[in-house]
Amino acid sequence: MKSRTSRITEIHDQKQAVPSWDAAHPLPLRTKRVPQKRGFTQMIQFNLITSHTDGSIKQPSPALTIKAAILIQRWYRRYVARLEMRRRYTWNIFQSIEYAGEQDQLQLSSFFSFMLDNFTQINGNGPDLISHLLDSVVDPLTEEVKQLKYEQIVVAESYSGPRLSFPLSVTDTNALLSAFKVEQTLHGKYVLQILYETKKLLKQMPNVIYLSTSYAKEITICGDLHGSLDDLLLIFYKNGLPSAENPYIFNGDFVDRGKKSTEIIIILFAFLLLYPDHMHLNRGNHEDHIMNLRYGFTREVMQKYKTHGREILQLLQDVFSLLPLATVIDNKVLIVHGGISDKTDLNFLSTVERHKVKSALRLPKRSVDHLNVHASSRSSSRHSGRSRSDSPHTSGRTSRASRRRKKPFTKQGSCSSSSSSSSSSSSSMCSPRVSSRNTQRRPPPSPSLPSPTDVLQVPFLDSFVSLEPPEPPREELEWQQVVDILWSDPKNQIGCSPNSFRGGGCYFGPDVTQTLLQKHGLCLLIRSHECKQEGYELCHNGQVITIFSASNYYEEGSNRGAYVKLGPELIPRFFQYQVSRSTRKLTLHQKVRVAEGSALRALKEKLYAHRSELMAAFQQYDIDNTGCISTSEWAQVVESCLRLDLPWRTLRPRLARLGADGNVEYETCFEDISLGEPIPPVTQNLAETLYRYRTDLEIIFNIIDKDHSGQISIEEFRQTWKLFSSHLGVAVNDKAIDDMARSIDFNKDGSIDFNEFLEAFRVVHKLDVKEKQQG
Repeated sequence: MKSRTSRITEIHDQKQAVPSWDAAHPLPLRTKRVPQKRGFTQMIQFNLITSHTDGSIKQPSPALTIKAAILIQRWYRRYVARLEMRRRYTWNIFQSIEYAGEQDQLQLSSFFSFMLDNFTQINGNGPDLISHLLDSVVDPLTEEVKQLKYEQIVVAESYSGPRLSFPLSVTDTNALLSAFKVEQTLHGKYVLQILYETKKLLKQMPNVIYLSTSYAKEITICGDLHGSLDDLLLIFYKNGLPSAENPYIFNGDFVDRGKKSTEIIIILFAFLLLYPDHMHLNRGNHEDHIMNLRYGFTREVMQKYKTHGREILQLLQDVFSLLPLATVIDNKVLIVHGGISDKTDLNFLSTVERHKVKSALRLPKRSVDHLNVHASSRSSSRHSGRSRSDSPHTSGRTSRASRRRKKPFTKQGSCSSSSSSSSSSSSSMCSPRVSSRNTQRRPPPSPSLPSPTDVLQVPFLDSFVSLEPPEPPREELEWQQVVDILWSDPKNQIGCSPNSFRGGGCYFGPDVTQTLLQKHGLCLLIRSHECKQEGYELCHNGQVITIFSASNYYEEGSNRGAYVKLGPELIPRFFQYQVSRSTRKLTLHQKVRVAEGSALRALKEKLYAHRSELMAAFQQYDIDNTGCISTSEWAQVVESCLRLDLPWRTLRPRLARLGADGNVEYETCFEDISLGEPIPPVTQNLAETLYRYRTDLEIIFNIIDKDHSGQISIEEFRQTWKLFSSHLGVAVNDKAIDDMARSIDFNKDGSIDFNEFLEAFRVVHKLDVKEKQQG
């Protein structure tokens, strides 16, 4: 029987903490060095065995054995703690940048509205694609004519993909799966037919679907897929294909970010047509044509279907707006994409005309007009103490204008956001009843006192009378219900507040969850909308489950995917997985390092995009122009400008160097990154501005580029950039715009190759370039 000491040694040999000896040798062997881990260079040595002159071995004392075990355990715990710290801040970086991008999208959606009001059509070839994408267009063709039109589309003999017949059969869905596995593209004719049939089916469905587990052994609920076809195929492989015996609920966000969004919706809609009673799809916040402009789905459709792409996008607008908003299982489990608010009412939600909410990013037009009228009536009363519009769009412009009058940075205040896309973006989807811009800077009014937004001070003779404001129009109430369902997130604190971090929906606490569940006789809320490292998470005392099905969402190895199964007992069972080709053999340390590197590169790009603001703010602290400021000052400046709510002190060693005096050399934040080859007439400030709004500009110009050729006219470029700079308050004079437009017309044909233009404003990571050169 082996001694306790030798057994401990064998265990730690397997874990690579390895002082070891051989029983055949009386003297202790040379200790093995622990594999090099970051921050760990010492060698662990244990002199547990001593030998006498006669060759006999003295067994180590129990005290030394325990001491060795404790030392190994302490080392391992510190090592794991450091890895966990790096994993957590990596996760925070990814999530903060993702939510900042969503805020940018909300600001861009308000620009689209601005553009619709101000953009003069240049080509004069009928309605502009922008108006098609942002406003519902009445199609003069009847449903019968459309169906006939799609059927008459000719499929070339050279087409080698699947050929579908309607109504769909199991053979057709199997053919689709087989084709997509080998990266074949379905012909546009069949895509249009699937979408048309799906639209007809969805029109007959209610807003809230009620299901029962009595007809199936278990129901499978899947979360966000975001264009990850490999995850969907893996789910089907592990859990089986949808059928009458194997029902599914997919809880929104099928598209965007990933490169296979088109294939995913085709598969899901095909199974919906095949098993309408056993395949269920909830709408997510990315089933929204304005979100699709930013996050890739619109571009994917136009690239894969150059001939029928615009028709597909128009039809998808209708299909997305007709998707059900919620599903209830056995009258006990509520399933929505985002969450709830203190205003959520399932009875009211059931009566919403969901097809009118084409995009949750835009208030209904009549509702906007209604709010503007109230805003102007409030501003006309000087004694009300407040002249604030309740319109998200109007308040966005007012806030931007007011911020432009402020100093860029003060030690008591924060950086100016007039040129910051992420920090100036408004919560244009947050409830009109509370402005999320103001919630970050001012505590909410006392519950015992009437809020300025809850009453109107109306002059009457020589006094004032408080009146309740008029009831918002029904369109606004319906819109708000949809926004809260699609965009909200749970929080641990009680109450309900605007989700200012994302820019839309609400944060709802455990009390809000409890109230809604009790009101409707429910016991569980299942939602998606947030990436979780393990693929799922429980909160609010187990009453809320978050399920996320896209593995490797931020980076290879960054997270698992998961789905949950519910049987008649309504006890959730979770199943995790990870689609991984390259990280399967990596250790935990290597996985963390890969994800951390990707997150830090994204964060450095964010820093570079705000370089002018940051340098101006740094220099206000650096009075003597030493190039150094304290760590606390550095962290305060970076957070004030970027507003990412990150642990900047912890991240400082990865972002900036310390000088000999222990202060931060703030210019080292930018030394590892630079722009690509600049265009000669473009100044440094303009180059940084263009880089910061690069994604927004790409979206806008892709809309203007109707034939998706990559070419736009100089006049289109000039007018659109003037509108964009005017809307955001970016100070760029007309001459600079004209010089830039002429300089990027490389062949002088009056058109601009926008892809080459964008390439000039791509950041280059110098360390990556060095690694490639060395390789």
